[in-house]
Amino acid sequence: MASTSTMFMYHLTLQPPTAVTQAIVGQFARTKEQQILMAAGSRITLYRPDSQVGKLFPILSHDVFGVVRKMATFRLAGSGKGSDSGRLVILEYQPQVNRFDQLRADTFGKSGIRRVVPGEFVASDAKGRCVMVASVEKNKLVYVMSREIRQDHVVASGSDLIVSSPLEAHTPATLVFALIGLDVGHDNPIFATLEVDYKESDLDSTGVAFHNIEKQLVYYELDLGLNHVVRKWSDTVDRTANILFQVPGGDDGPSGVLVCSEDNITYRHHNQDALRVAIPRRRALTEDPNRRRYITAGVMHKMKDQFFFLLQAEDGDVFRLTIDMKQTQEGKTSLDAERLNIKYFDTLPVATSLCVLKNGFLFAACENGDHHLYTFLSLGDDDEETVFESGDFPAEPTEPYNPPFYEPRAHMNVAVAESIKNMSPNMDSKVLNLLANADSPQIYSVCGSGARSSFRTLKYGLETSELAESGLPSTPSAVWATKIHKDDPHHSYIVLSFTNSSLVLTVGETVEEASDTGFLDKGTPTLAVQLIGDDLLVQVHPRGIRYILSNGAVRDWKAPQHRTVVAASTNEQQIAVALSSGEIIYFEADADGAVHESSDKFQSDGTVTCLSLGEVPPGRLRSGFLAIGSDDSTVRILSLDPEEPMITKSLQALSASPISLLMMPMEDSSGGTTLYLHIGLYNGLYLRTMVDETTGELEHTRVRFLGGRPVKLTRVTIKERSALLALSTRPWLAYSDEQTKMVTLNPMDFEFLEGACNFSSSQCPEGMVGISNQSLKIFSVENLSNNYIVESIPLPYTPRAFVQFPEQPIFFVIGSDNNTLAPATKTRLLNEAATNGTPNTVTQELPPEHFGHPRGVQHWASQIQVVDPLDAKSIIASVDLDSNEAAVSLALVPFASQDGETFLLVGTGKDMVATPRSYTCGFIHVYRTSENFRLLTFIHKTQLDHPPYSMVPFTDRLLTGVGRDLMIFDLGMKQLLRKTRMRCGQSNITGIQTQGHRIIISDDRESITYAAYKQGDNKIIPFADDTTARWTTASAMVDYDTVAGGDKFGNVWLLRCPREASDEADEEGTTALLTHRPYLRGTATRLELMIHFFVQDIPMAIHKTPLIPGGSEVLVWTGLQGTIGVLAPFVAREQVDWFRNLEDHMKQEEPPLSGRDHLIYRGYYAPVKNVIDGDLCERFLTLPHDKKATIAGHMDEEVVEMERKIQEARTRVAF
Repeated sequence: MASTSTMFMYHLTLQPPTAVTQAIVGQFARTKEQQILMAAGSRITLYRPDSQVGKLFPILSHDVFGVVRKMATFRLAGSGKGSDSGRLVILEYQPQVNRFDQLRADTFGKSGIRRVVPGEFVASDAKGRCVMVASVEKNKLVYVMSREIRQDHVVASGSDLIVSSPLEAHTPATLVFALIGLDVGHDNPIFATLEVDYKESDLDSTGVAFHNIEKQLVYYELDLGLNHVVRKWSDTVDRTANILFQVPGGDDGPSGVLVCSEDNITYRHHNQDALRVAIPRRRALTEDPNRRRYITAGVMHKMKDQFFFLLQAEDGDVFRLTIDMKQTQEGKTSLDAERLNIKYFDTLPVATSLCVLKNGFLFAACENGDHHLYTFLSLGDDDEETVFESGDFPAEPTEPYNPPFYEPRAHMNVAVAESIKNMSPNMDSKVLNLLANADSPQIYSVCGSGARSSFRTLKYGLETSELAESGLPSTPSAVWATKIHKDDPHHSYIVLSFTNSSLVLTVGETVEEASDTGFLDKGTPTLAVQLIGDDLLVQVHPRGIRYILSNGAVRDWKAPQHRTVVAASTNEQQIAVALSSGEIIYFEADADGAVHESSDKFQSDGTVTCLSLGEVPPGRLRSGFLAIGSDDSTVRILSLDPEEPMITKSLQALSASPISLLMMPMEDSSGGTTLYLHIGLYNGLYLRTMVDETTGELEHTRVRFLGGRPVKLTRVTIKERSALLALSTRPWLAYSDEQTKMVTLNPMDFEFLEGACNFSSSQCPEGMVGISNQSLKIFSVENLSNNYIVESIPLPYTPRAFVQFPEQPIFFVIGSDNNTLAPATKTRLLNEAATNGTPNTVTQELPPEHFGHPRGVQHWASQIQVVDPLDAKSIIASVDLDSNEAAVSLALVPFASQDGETFLLVGTGKDMVATPRSYTCGFIHVYRTSENFRLLTFIHKTQLDHPPYSMVPFTDRLLTGVGRDLMIFDLGMKQLLRKTRMRCGQSNITGIQTQGHRIIISDDRESITYAAYKQGDNKIIPFADDTTARWTTASAMVDYDTVAGGDKFGNVWLLRCPREASDEADEEGTTALLTHRPYLRGTATRLELMIHFFVQDIPMAIHKTPLIPGGSEVLVWTGLQGTIGVLAPFVAREQVDWFRNLEDHMKQEEPPLSGRDHLIYRGYYAPVKNVIDGDLCERFLTLPHDKKATIAGHMDEEVVEMERKIQEARTRVAF
């Protein structure tokens, strides 16, 4: 970073990428239980499947700061990983401390993704003896794995893993398409590859050699005795072969591989005959019977006495393939393959990885849409699906055959157990606050592809489940749940306090009003309810304290005359009450459970508003401190030690009077617990401060604004751990994060609660009961690992863009899919079949949400949808486009010529081909909205030379990019009327931003251009452009002179126009001056690069907006793989220096697991400029305490203070 820079940004990831590139199964925790390891972007996440509830729970998520290219498991030490670091990295999961340890990082090539550097393919031997790493071209390396064995023949730990020097198996002029490790039992390890030798093709300029090129299946054998790799066997396979699957060997099967090609699957092994079976095709009216399929994903599952394959085709159809063995003359089963059998199994979403677990689950990491965990209902052995055998098809790939057909159906063999949210591909997004009572904005996004597309609303908060609701006669002010006996598993009573009475409810199969409980109810409000000792119930009320004995007898302590109890706090052994006179009276239970009043009292100077007794620590008789809040805006800590009773230990001044206090211990990052005092103020602020358990001093205070209402606090239990429930305009939950062990505060997705408390019953073992208006509600929080609530509305086609109608919660979405039959074409085919009575064909259309849309070469299906995400939560209107047009852009434009009426304009392309790009022409459709947006009326359409990829309103007219030209249109009676035209792009204009008469133009290959519109001359004049050709995918104006952008290579950047050029462009009469000053085939001025940062996802939308109430504006970007990130500006140079120092220490103390240099990774295509990596800084929170202390010592800071600064860097601007 240059010392003269004036802009520095702090980058944070709000949501990591959700597109899983690979998922593998292994016993990483060194137990019999299997886990699933997923790679998404630069992050690897370990999940634990729970067979009891049928869910996946995240155990650990780790950002490796590198591109994870391939992963493979092996038995010795966990998992091997190939990344872009040029290293083979071996990781081992340590369940005791819940972290990954890097056992080895062996360098074999340059960093980055290069075609001759190994890492694109990784495969392990079935017995875990070695690993092969291969590149796309030429190079292959084999690493032999072993562990050191001590003299007592005990295998050492994973840290003593021995990795040999790599053995080379290079083949020049060779391209590799697939790599797999064979199961050969205890014979020498063998790896199989699909290769093409392009040497002759490279030398032949006529193309004949390329046309005759052959693809080879090659075996490489590692001779463990001679310690070298040899090319053992090769044979020609189908040229379209794309993927290999391992066949069990040794005593379990015939060994070898399945070679999957276009329309067929072949079993191959060096000492056995080839067996070939065709991939069945769908039988349906809207399906092309001649279309061939590929296998894109699959899994082999081995059981005790059999194995089978589940292979998925590109449509999502899954086939079950088995191998029959030959019978010997004695009638025994040999290990030679005789026949392949394939049958239709089920249809699942197209997946990148399929994983079968031993406890009866199938996990599908889907390419788009949510990932699914399925439970097996059947293995497909007993259904009536037709079985196709390899004996019916020739073994030679060139020989013809009659293709087999099947009829797809609904799920019969699997059922969805759980779905994991996936926003990939995220095509566009908006950050808006459309909810009436929300204090933070929501993220509206269109994502997915094909029939699995969706319109999604992301709200910040923890998802809650409402379990029961019961009406009440009026609105209570507080609620408590209590047991009758300490050993009871669940609560027996719910006590509600009203203004001048109390209500007691019994908890059983139902919740009913109770009588003769001993509680004071009529005419007496309640201040506290507590179970003291084993079976003594205590009710604190304004006139005193009632003790309810186990035999039903009651005993009362009455407040002194002319004084009432105004506040109270209790725990299992102690009671403290505050009188209206400011006097504090303390009670303590003895070993027999009898409660005695202490003679020591405390007189407060002001009126006491709240009290809090801490929990009784294990092994002790009492809590050592009492917290007192007064209306003089102070909180003080009193000692309850018998040797110094009621002595003030510390005092803290507040910004407002406290309404609620709660002293409780919570887990901390050191592995123990820390005593916190939580303070809720009348002005909506929440404070958390540490209490020194020896001296009672208050230190390290954190502050957070929760809402406009006073903050009430209560203790709850979540996942068998203590947590805090804070009630303001909405409920908030403070808990210890499972990974960092830091106290985390997140809002809950629930309505306003007047009061709440912990609750447990047979139907709800771990929940909460709360008061909402005149209702009593029981609810629970299931998942603490995700602080986003996602609501989804299905869309029929891949969304391309969307806009919001001004001042209305209505969105217009355009969607289009290539090689897909339009609705009109599907209807015509179905009508023809019904008329002709086509035999042996499914006459019903398959549901597209399960089976996808019917395919059609060079066909486009496109639609305009009107979506209401708040009220209807569905598509309320739609218009299909015909004539093979595809929607590419849209805009809502108010036209001055139509008295400011807003029209919907949709840009389309006709007969478009993606690669190489071609089209017949483009159009702009004009629609009028009416009947509450439920009707779109077509006005007219205007033909253009190119599809318009970007449209925005501009000076009450339309500004659009058509090819390389900017055009301004007004609305005419029969078509749009062009007012001006100027060539402003170099390739294709894909984005436009405007402010006043300033226009920012995004080109898909040539970065950003600034232009000025001269209204007097009716001209658009480009006056500044970039020095670097950036393939822009998203842009947003930060201010009048600055623009933020992202490109297709995963970079985000800021460009700024020099002030002199900006001022000159806005001056009147400078049209000729700007026009006649070109420089190097560009404009006269070049933009300055302010920041540059690699985020490893393609930014699809960038927004400048605040994310939290009272927070500063930040840049929010959303990526194609589902990533949501934030760039927040620093406000002081001291902050920059502090975080840069921390970043440097983190690079040294916690190097990336991928073996990649962090600075090189974040500067993948260009050096990092003026950006601090907040994700790396937040890794400090996950470090062991000794490493934290080391870094804190180097920075001359306390660990607690460093944790505070890192957490506040996030909470001051984002979630």
